[in-house]
Parts: sequence; C-alpha cells; structure tokens
Amino acid sequence: MDSVTQEITIETKDRRLLEREWRRKQFRRIILIITNSPLTITGFCIVLGLVVIAIIAPFIAPYDPLAIDLLHELKPPSLTYPFGTDDLGRDVFSRTLYGARISLRVGFVALLFILAIGIPLGAISGYFGGKVDTLTMRLGDVFLAFPNLVLALAISAALGGGIQNVMIAVAVPAWPWYARLVRGVTLSAKEEEYIQAAHALGQSPFRIIFRHILPNCIGPIIVQASQSMGFTILTAASLGFIGIGAQPPSPEWGLMVSTGRIYFMDEWWVATFPGLAILITVLGFSLMGDGLRDILDPTMRE
Repeated sequence: MDSVTQEITIETKDRRLLEREWRRKQFRRIILIITNSPLTITGFCIVLGLVVIAIIAPFIAPYDPLAIDLLHELKPPSLTYPFGTDDLGRDVFSRTLYGARISLRVGFVALLFILAIGIPLGAISGYFGGKVDTLTMRLGDVFLAFPNLVLALAISAALGGGIQNVMIAVAVPAWPWYARLVRGVTLSAKEEEYIQAAHALGQSPFRIIFRHILPNCIGPIIVQASQSMGFTILTAASLGFIGIGAQPPSPEWGLMVSTGRIYFMDEWWVATFPGLAILITVLGFSLMGDGLRDILDPTMRE
C-alpha cells in the first residue's frame, strides 16, 4: 500500500513539474512574441498610457475643462496653453485629457453591454440549435443588414443625446458579431468527447455551456473585443461629431472636433489635437488586438 501511495505521489509531483514547465514555456513564448513585435509593444503602451491619463487627468490637467474665459479665446499653442484654447477660451489640452476618460468609459461600458448580450445568445444558439438557433441568427441578420454607424445614428437620434444613450446606440448594432463568434466555437465544442461525457453525467445544459464551453471562447473574444474597442470609441466620436452624441459642454473628442472644424483654416489646433487623440486611441487598440491574436491564436504560435 505504501509503494502505491509513493507511486501516486511521484506521479503527482511529475505532473506538477510538467505543468510548471509548460507555463514557463508559454510565458516565454508570450514575451518573445511581444518583444519581437515593435507594433505590439506600441499598441500596449498606447492603451496603457490612455488608461493612466484617464485616471490621473484631474491631477495633471492645468485648467478646468469647462471653465470659460472669453479674454483668451482661440489662443494658439504656447507654454501657457500647450494645445491652445477654443472659441470660449477653454484650454484644449485639459479638455483633451478629460476626453480620454469619457471615450474610454463609453468604450468599456458599451463593450460590456455587447458581451452581455452576444455571448449568452451565441452560446445558447449554438448549443440548442433548431428553432432557437434560427430565431437568434435571423434576429442578428436584421441588425447586420444595416451599417453599424447608420444603425447607431438612428438609435441615438431616437433616444436623444447624452453619454448613456450613446453607449446603448453603440452597443446594440454590434452584439451579432460576438453571437456568431461564440456560436461557431460552441458548435465545434459540443461535439467533443468531454462535452458528451458531461452530458452523460447528467449535468444541465446551462452548466455545460457556462462551465465547459464558454472557457474555450475566451481567447477569440478577447482578441475581437480589443479590436472592437477602437471602433466603438470611433463610432461614439462620430455621433458626437454630428451632434447626436455627447452634448456641450462635455469635453468629448468627437464634439470637440465638430466645434473646431469651423475654425480649422485659421485656428487649426482646436480640432487637430482631439482628432489626433482619436487617431492614436484607435491605432493603439488595433495594434494591441493584433498582438493578442498572435499570443492567443494556436495557429500563430510557430
């Protein structure tokens, strides 16, 4: 009996050592992918910088982003006003810093709303199939029949302006993409032997979905979410630009570009710096998404 116990103990230790070695190899592989890709490093640095700026914006902004000072309206960039001032004398640099908080909040909340709708619907549709699958996918086709921006514009116009309504307008058109992604993974996973074994053991369908199938979707979802984050922020900025998104005096980037376009020929800085902020943000999330794809996609591991 003691020899059997010792053999089991040795096997357990060997298994743990193998698992640790496998984790070390995976960690080294991830580090190698990141260090060998300057664009991936750039994307991660941009996103990390944006998050830090959004957190510490109240501490580093030199002026109140909503304070009006008509004596200093449309001042060019200088040491006093690094990004100049707008038509109401507000500091563009401070407003751009605070705009990062608004854009990231809209993007993250909208993305959580998308995931909360798309992931369960896709998993249930792929697992149960039949009429449930047909109804869900046809409903998704209705949303996919319209361009995301057009549908977001219609929803935002119906709900009215405001940050909260922008989050809803941006999220509603995008959930079918995630539903289809999760459905595809579910269709292939439910035929695996471990799923059949869980079903034979009497586990409920929802336990199988959320315990065994959805963990296999984490990688593709993370990649898709990181790439969608930039486009979500861009859509929210587009709604603000045409006047049905964030409302004045909010320091939202799209709204700032819309205000500054009137003065662009002479006072170029009013629209340029918020526009560059949008450009850098979308670029950062796109590069980070490509890097995450290389890390999480098994076909890219070589």
